[in-house]
Amino acid sequence: MWHPREMGESDPLVVQTITDLKEILWTSAAFLQGVQELEADNFHGALTFLQAAASGLCSKRVLAQIFTLMGSCNQKIGKPQTALQHLKRALEVDFTFLPALYQAALLYHQLGLLEAELDALLLLYQALDGPPWVTPESHDPPFLIRTEFLTRGCRPAAFLVPSCPSGVKYLLAQRCLQAERAAAAAEHYLDLLALSQEGPLPQVSQCSELTMPRTPEVFLEAASALEEAGRHQEAIMVCEEVVSRTSKLIPARLRIVLGLSSEEKATGVKRPSLAKSPAIILKQQRESLRCVLWRAAAHLIQGWARARLEETKEAISSFSRCLNDLLRVHLVSTGSCRTEQEKEQMALPEAELLSQIRLLALTGRGIRFLELGRFKEALMDFQYSLHISPDSCTATLYLLHTLWKLDRKQEVVARWPELHSDAGPMEEDTGRSFPLYLQSCVKQMEFPHKESFANDIKSYLRENGQAL
Repeated sequence: MWHPREMGESDPLVVQTITDLKEILWTSAAFLQGVQELEADNFHGALTFLQAAASGLCSKRVLAQIFTLMGSCNQKIGKPQTALQHLKRALEVDFTFLPALYQAALLYHQLGLLEAELDALLLLYQALDGPPWVTPESHDPPFLIRTEFLTRGCRPAAFLVPSCPSGVKYLLAQRCLQAERAAAAAEHYLDLLALSQEGPLPQVSQCSELTMPRTPEVFLEAASALEEAGRHQEAIMVCEEVVSRTSKLIPARLRIVLGLSSEEKATGVKRPSLAKSPAIILKQQRESLRCVLWRAAAHLIQGWARARLEETKEAISSFSRCLNDLLRVHLVSTGSCRTEQEKEQMALPEAELLSQIRLLALTGRGIRFLELGRFKEALMDFQYSLHISPDSCTATLYLLHTLWKLDRKQEVVARWPELHSDAGPMEEDTGRSFPLYLQSCVKQMEFPHKESFANDIKSYLRENGQAL
């Protein structure tokens, strides 16, 4: 619709021709409309505009941005391979465009390509941690009015990349730990802890996919990685750092009332006129609860580490300290029915974590009592474990094993059908919901004598003429 008069190329006043200006305006408009459609979740419409913008006149940096957005659109519509091709083109156009590298790492993770994902994250970390990359010499036309100037205020989500190396270093460590590469994860976590000595780790990234957990949780994950890598003494030392940092923040007793109105929940009583607001009190209580859980988790990991060092008595002491920390917390429910109580616990995620840590500590201590031949104390811990988590297959197996040691074989036979099927004993499947820093404890908690124990029970049944 726009047909401006073209000026002569030889005119000395012309710094940018009308044709080039029109092309740049057209490319900028297509780019901005593509971003708008992408943000409105209209990915097919966004691709149409972005493809048009890619064919227009723009610099290499803008073209890399366009290809990155096209990759994001294709990923959203379920075409990961096409998305990967667009991201590769973006890096071919401008290898210093880090958002394309970050999006490629996320896409590799989605495709299950671990090696490629880790390589991309490592390159991204090196780029952020080292000196700024020198942009390659550009042969873009030196226009006075450029696409970058017309789209400067546009910051779509696909362009966001971690602005600090610690965020990418954490993602590297986390991915390695999740992939059971404990040795590599431990090294990355130790690098991250060294960065924490220089200053506080950023808790929130501008990328929705990357949010750093609280610093004590990073330390606990580091301890878990060291524990899985067999570096038990180092894991104990890292946990000791968590204990020392949180000890002064833990109250002697913490009472949180569930099932009341939002105001009464925060205080446990009706609020006087001069008291703190319920929101502030509840926030303080939850922070204190987190500190209790962090220190308890540190003692828990220390217990399992000392157990692997065959320091059985010291392991029992660590598990007991963990349980004593949890006893400081009193969750009081005033719900009139079970359903209301469950809703309140869902509203307080820390309540679930409290039960998980208690289950792991009781089971761990019970196993150590078994090693010392203190069967009655072991039996009591396993009973408490099942009271916390009745569907825990591992705790049930340890309970039955302890009853067998106490020569209470009829009780074992009576409960065995709960676990036994034609395919053999049920597999433990409680680790899915545990935090990453507790996964090493969950793995160590597994019952190691399933097959031999099942054979012992079968032999006992045959000897007594009983059917399976």
